[in-house]
Amino acid sequence: MRSEKQEKSAKLDRRRLLKGASLVIGAAGASTAVGATGAVAAADAAKPQQAGYRETEEVKTYYRLARF
Repeated sequence: MRSEKQEKSAKLDRRRLLKGASLVIGAAGASTAVGATGAVAAADAAKPQQAGYRETEEVKTYYRLARF
């Protein structure tokens, strides 16, 4: 049978373990979130330019001749 001192010590050890685990999990989650935003920024920079308006040499020539 355990004494009161041993039971209190076991409860404190469990609490410390749970607090430590929650801190580790929180830190891991934060580092994952930071890493994910960096990956998204890299993916945005690497994707090709979307179709749409582009000021090509032909367009520039048209503007120059049309005097816009």
